[in-house]
Amino acid sequence: MAGNDWINSYLEAILDVGPGLDEKKSSLLLRERGRFSPTRYFVEEVVSGFDETDLHRAWARAQATRSPQERNTRLENMCWRIWNLARQKKQLEGELAQRNAKRRLEHERGRREAVADMSEDLSEGEKGDAVGDSSAHGDSIRSRLSRINSVDAMEAWANQQKGKKIYIVLISLHGLIRGENMELGRDSDTGGQVKYVVELARALGSMPGVYRVDLFTRQVSAPDVDWSYGEPTEMLTLRDSEDFLDEMGESSGAYIVRIPFGPKDKYIPKELLWPHIPEFVDGALSHIIQMSKSLGEQIGGGKPVWPVAIHGHYADAGDSAALLSGALNVPMLFTGHSLGRDKLEQLLKQGRLSRDEINSTYKIMRRIEAEELSLDSSEIVITSTRQEIEQQWRLYDGFDPILERKLRARIKRNVSCYGRFMPRMAIIPPGMEFHHIIPQDGDVDGEIEGNEDHPTPDPPIWAEIMRFFTNPRKPMILALARPDPKKNITTLVKAFGECRPLRELANLTLIMGNRDGIDEMSSTNASVLLSVLKLIDKYDLYGQVAYPKHHKQSDVPDIYRLAAKTKGVFINPAFIEPFGLTLIEAAAHGLPIVATKNGGPVDIHRVLDNGLLVDPHDQQSIADALLKLVAEKHLWAKCRQNGLKNIHLFSWPEHCKTYLSRIASCKPRHPQWQKNDDGSDTSDTDSPGDSLRDIQDLSLNLKFSLDGEKIGGSGNDNSLDSEGNATDKKSKIENDALAWSKGVVKDTRKAVDQNSSSGKFPSLRKRKQIFVIAVDFDTITSLAEATRKIFEAVEKERTEGSIGFILSTSLAISEIRFFLSSGGFSPSDFDAFICNSGSDLYYSTPNPEDGPFVVDFYYHSHIEYRWGGEGLRKTLVRWASSVTDKKADNKEGIVTASEQLSTDYCYAFTVKMPGSVPAVKELQKVLRIQALRCRAIYCQNGTRLNVIPVCASRSQALRYLYVRWGVELANMVVFAGESGDTDYEGLLGGLHKSVILKGVCSSASNQLHANRSYPLTDVMPSESPNIVRAPEESSGIRNSLEQLGCLKG
Repeated sequence: MAGNDWINSYLEAILDVGPGLDEKKSSLLLRERGRFSPTRYFVEEVVSGFDETDLHRAWARAQATRSPQERNTRLENMCWRIWNLARQKKQLEGELAQRNAKRRLEHERGRREAVADMSEDLSEGEKGDAVGDSSAHGDSIRSRLSRINSVDAMEAWANQQKGKKIYIVLISLHGLIRGENMELGRDSDTGGQVKYVVELARALGSMPGVYRVDLFTRQVSAPDVDWSYGEPTEMLTLRDSEDFLDEMGESSGAYIVRIPFGPKDKYIPKELLWPHIPEFVDGALSHIIQMSKSLGEQIGGGKPVWPVAIHGHYADAGDSAALLSGALNVPMLFTGHSLGRDKLEQLLKQGRLSRDEINSTYKIMRRIEAEELSLDSSEIVITSTRQEIEQQWRLYDGFDPILERKLRARIKRNVSCYGRFMPRMAIIPPGMEFHHIIPQDGDVDGEIEGNEDHPTPDPPIWAEIMRFFTNPRKPMILALARPDPKKNITTLVKAFGECRPLRELANLTLIMGNRDGIDEMSSTNASVLLSVLKLIDKYDLYGQVAYPKHHKQSDVPDIYRLAAKTKGVFINPAFIEPFGLTLIEAAAHGLPIVATKNGGPVDIHRVLDNGLLVDPHDQQSIADALLKLVAEKHLWAKCRQNGLKNIHLFSWPEHCKTYLSRIASCKPRHPQWQKNDDGSDTSDTDSPGDSLRDIQDLSLNLKFSLDGEKIGGSGNDNSLDSEGNATDKKSKIENDALAWSKGVVKDTRKAVDQNSSSGKFPSLRKRKQIFVIAVDFDTITSLAEATRKIFEAVEKERTEGSIGFILSTSLAISEIRFFLSSGGFSPSDFDAFICNSGSDLYYSTPNPEDGPFVVDFYYHSHIEYRWGGEGLRKTLVRWASSVTDKKADNKEGIVTASEQLSTDYCYAFTVKMPGSVPAVKELQKVLRIQALRCRAIYCQNGTRLNVIPVCASRSQALRYLYVRWGVELANMVVFAGESGDTDYEGLLGGLHKSVILKGVCSSASNQLHANRSYPLTDVMPSESPNIVRAPEESSGIRNSLEQLGCLKG
């Protein structure tokens, strides 16, 4: 131990086990044992923040050892363990500081580059860097919440909404969701979020102007859960909708829609849902399309009524909402609820798990990437508190509050942001129903004054709680939380047990979810509950603490009423609370609150002013706050009165009014082929050729290419924010339309007219099945060989015309022309070509005289959302010039722009040395930090880089074909190799079937996928009946297709 004088003194104290320190100097943690323990003191002072339960057990064993020599040996070994933990803690603190410094420097560098690109002089509003500026984060809670403070104001607003009939989609995938008798606390996935989304759907469905709300979740038909979770649809009972009965219709209201995806007979935790997200997206897409058409017949005059917004809740639903939003071209909203980067930082601080172990357990990197994608795709991110923005969202690459403020200032000045975009952060606290709540007065022995003649029976849950108490008349301290370590219940019990005046004055009630037996609980929850029971025994709190095993969701209001009836207090002592909905519920029932000072309760307390905030780590502070409220009746009455007076600011009508006004601020988007003049769905009546005739429609960015060559630069210049310079954009579209009508389109339009009867629809609509060839070879020769083998496997069906083919590739259309000619194929062998990694879509024309291809430029209008255009191109060129081979002397650039392969919606770069370029996640990070929203894809064994719109991908192109032409996804079969481009994961999973060709691309892209943030196993279903592996020979391919049920044997 030489050289460690700071620890030698502790070692001497431990080995001597001399007289204890002054009782006043020892900590609460030590005084709880009844005597001072040097080892415990050492543990607390040196390695606080670590779980030292096992160290205490070792100390207890050492104390029980009779042999002095063995005892001293045990103690010395134990001290080495403590010293190692202390060193580990310092190392973790240093790594955290380094990560924060690196993140800060990266954001500052990205911000400087973004501002440099936006070359116009900055206004005074753009120069400030104050993070707390309200323009960056939305209005302050107090000023915003006070807008509606009377029934008259709400009625006036409601009258303005009459006549609107909108459709809203909410998504919350994990947990068990139903409208009544929610099993909150059943597991970690079925908590406050479940209640929030159900009540939000119910409240929105009751608002004027809202015709239908669908809440999508997972259908669970497992033997260990109730049958109701397997019902496809559940209608939610609306409240306060009597005034709008004239707006109700056949499909109106709020519904829970359960989409089957994942294992059919298993209820699985959210961490295991990731591989099955594409299957959910496909199922939800089908429901939305059917519902939109149905609503169109009812209220849309025959036109489909598309959702005005798709709102994802939590990372998994955010990922799903981003895909659905892109597939339908409608606005997206996102609420994180709990954020992955914040959780990762907390877990790393604890030091119990390594980064790899954390990712393996929580799939944390996949979750973080889903949250980053949600930032890329969202119009608005809804938060509950300012703390969530300033301390959690700013950890993400895709959000910088300072840059957001600069962009917002430019938008207000109607100045171009050069393709940069930050989602709007909107602080909208969750709402609650208050009309049915009657604040409780009186005491335990009698009902409310005036009810003596006809007393109502006490709710059954009251007896269930009061049976624990020796004196049930005492004020009740109520805590309602899962037995989770982060809820800090054990500290509450310690504070209660060690404060004698508090024990004499009050009882403690702990509502810790539902349980049958401790052995059946998860290990973490069981550990917390056991700790609580041991503390009750240690402090002899029998008759003073209640901890019922069961309660129903409908019992919760009665539990609040009981606490208020005894003039009690509600407490939320969590280490950090993202919002704190239970605090609002308690205030509505007339309960003063004691809450953690970390997180959302700060904002709630600022509005309600009905209690005290405490440091959750300070046991004495918790006890003092509880004692103060219980003992001082005047303070208790004042806090109760303040809560009841201000609680309407958190009502659901107020929440929904602000929510709907935010949606109204979004630029309306919907599938662009919808016509405004004929009242019909053009997906059933128009072909791409018909669309080409409509040159008067200036709402579209029109482009056409007969031979696949690039015409014009309209896509590159589409760099304005959606709220930016609309006049310039309209002028550019007019010029494009004029040039288009004068040039190549003249001949093309004539050809389409001549063939209008035979070429009304793309031929893929006539197929029973569509085979998608998406094998990512790095040579055209290899791709042609694989294509021939697939053709040979289904030659009979191909000749009959029942099977159509789509080529899905990273190749440009000019390269596809070479592929067809060199491989001996005809363009008519394929019904469609998905090119440039999914950024371009072409159809083959049935008449060779008309030219080989026709482009679907409606697809371009579908994917151009947040496309960075010229601003993005400049940033990419600058990045490419900075990538050099560090081992070479000349530092020659190894990434060069390819103008010949680039298109308006795909910037292509040639990579000379694939092994020397940064991983795709690093490039994506650079772009996100600069507020550029796009997808970067390494293709062709890393020799090419394609950068495409965030809404575009090869898998999204298939969904577009379903939305546009009704080509069923379940009738598609995707052929892929064992690896491929970095967008490979999107090709597998979903309702379509997949055939993986064995040995094809098995090692081609291993390096590309090794550098990703998360393993492919986190997103690819390991056991799916829709995925088979087949040898590359035609006979093996046919056998696999028969196995999938696509062909008859």
